[in-house]
Amino acid sequence: MEYRIAEIPGFRFAGVSARVPMQFEGENPAIADLVQSITPGQRHEMHRLMELSDAPLPREVLNVSWDSDTDFQREEGMLTHLVGVATTAPTSEVGEGLATLEAAAGTWAIFPSDGPFPEDMQQTTARIYAEWLGSAPYALDGFRMVSFSRVRDDGTAYSEIWIPVRRA
Repeated sequence: MEYRIAEIPGFRFAGVSARVPMQFEGENPAIADLVQSITPGQRHEMHRLMELSDAPLPREVLNVSWDSDTDFQREEGMLTHLVGVATTAPTSEVGEGLATLEAAAGTWAIFPSDGPFPEDMQQTTARIYAEWLGSAPYALDGFRMVSFSRVRDDGTAYSEIWIPVRRA
């Protein structure tokens, strides 16, 4: 399974956030609703914060999931989801209407996928938890997952899934 490891300094996510049902396959309607709820002002603020970032982070709109009722092991319960950006801007500079989530400095495993969207990305995620974590010299460092996708007109996408890890 293709992956790379990166050491990333501390940063934060800033965006809109909600508790949503856990869903392993297909588009999650609650996340789609969350995306639709983003105001033009929030969108502008997220892009401003992304441009202020000086860390080696994706300059993309990110999906961040954490606080899963089942630690992402079963398709049941709820999780907290944020649609936003990574930034090194201080929390005091994050505009009103955006939630923040701190990410401590640490090691991240980054998994690319390229194929039919969202199926290929979701299958890669399943393989990370079912296969890679069982054989890699790493363990999860918290139950958080970050992803972005560049969807093409033909229904395929380049995606990356980022998970915080520590040496096992």
